This record gives sequence, structure tokens and C-alpha cells, in this order.
Amino acid sequence: MHGPTLAGDSKLAIWMFLGSEVLFFTGLIATFLLIRARAPADVAHALNIPLTALNTFVLLTSRLTAVMAHDSAVKGNRSRLILFLVLTAVLGAAFVSVQGYEYTRLYAEGLQWTNIPYGTAFFTLTGFHGTHVIVGVIWCLAVLGGAVRGVFDKGHYGGVENFGLYWHFVDIVWILLFTLIYLMQ
Repeated sequence: MHGPTLAGDSKLAIWMFLGSEVLFFTGLIATFLLIRARAPADVAHALNIPLTALNTFVLLTSRLTAVMAHDSAVKGNRSRLILFLVLTAVLGAAFVSVQGYEYTRLYAEGLQWTNIPYGTAFFTLTGFHGTHVIVGVIWCLAVLGGAVRGVFDKGHYGGVENFGLYWHFVDIVWILLFTLIYLMQ
């Protein structure tokens, strides 16, 4: 009987890591919801729902490109793998850029990290998510470097798969955050 493979070990490790991230974001979300419940009714008036909905579409599109990258790796299609990893990284960077624009606009309209508890909770929660997207973009670029060097093939694509699991997690968290913060005011 053979022991677990390196690919199996890394997949188990990513699932364990994602489980800890679920706990982390659960705490942040619970804190945000408690603070929002005590905030004035118009505290979220400056949030730009149409812009953030468009930004949500950008991030969800990156989820599709990550799936296509994984599919390309499984099929051993290196050129498509590279293309879809590039698209995933570009879309992730675009998401963070729009989030930065939104932060600048919110600060100008008076919603700041330090002036009210709602601002602290909003910027902490969305900022940690944005940080996770940045980490994902960096991870995607590292996987892209491996793809360019020919590291992945039909039998060895665990690095692409693990990145994809993380990226899907980040997207799922954003769907929850967008719903709770922007749509359920």
C-alpha cells in the first residue's frame, strides 16, 4: 500500500487552509453585521451598488477563466493554460483597482476607516477580502510562471488546481460580502 501522494497532500493542505479562512471570514462578517445593526440607517448611503455590481461581474468572470485554465491544464493545452491564467490575473487586478477607486471615493464622501465603527468594519472586511484577491493574483502569476516553463501537463497540474480552489473561495466570499454589504442594507 502506498502513502499519500505529494499532490494529494497539497490538496488536503489547501482544503485545511480554506477551512481556516472560512472561520476567519465568519468572524469578520459576524462583527460587521453586529456593527451594521447598531449603525444609523443611512450609514451606507455612499456605497456605489452599480459600480460594485460591475466589479462583482469582473471577479466572477475571473472565476470562469480560472476554470478554463484548470481545464486547459488537465487537457495538457499549455497555450490555453497560459492565456486563461493571464486573463485571471488581469481580471483579479482590475477588481482590486476598482475597489481602490471605490475606497478613494468613499473616503472623500466621509466614510472612513477610523471615523465610525461601520467604516472600520466595512474597510476591515472588504480590505481583507481585497488582500486575499491580491494574494490570489500573485499566486496566479507564480502558476503562470510555471506554465510558461512547462511545469504542468496532463498528469501534473496540482498547482493549477490548488490555485483554482483558492480563487473559487475568494469569489464565493465576495458573493457573500456583496450580498450582505451592498444588497442587504
